Amino acid sequence: MEKGFRKLIIWQRGHSFVLIIYKLTAAFPRDELYALTSQLRRAAISVVANIVEGNSRHSKKDYIRFIVISIGSLSEVEYYLLLAHDLGYISDTQYEQLEQKQKELARLLYGLLKSQQE
Repeated sequence: MEKGFRKLIIWQRGHSFVLIIYKLTAAFPRDELYALTSQLRRAAISVVANIVEGNSRHSKKDYIRFIVISIGSLSEVEYYLLLAHDLGYISDTQYEQLEQKQKELARLLYGLLKSQQE
């Protein structure tokens, strides 16, 4: 039986984003493995994992709290991508593409938050 969270557009886009982050960070310098690589992966995973956890909660208040945590994690991702770009680990094109995906996730998260607050 398919889990309810898998039907959410935000989860689908977020999961795809995490997969892209994993592939991208695999090319980061080895000395970044326990620093930027790990932080970026963990923050990206947190965005999606908090949506999954919040979706499983039985109260709207709890769900909203997890959405807010996801938004915070997405802000971390935004910074880590900027840092990776400025360090030369990702190209201008890669950065622009990831920035667009990050902005799309932000729009979806804020839309989900608004829908839960109504």
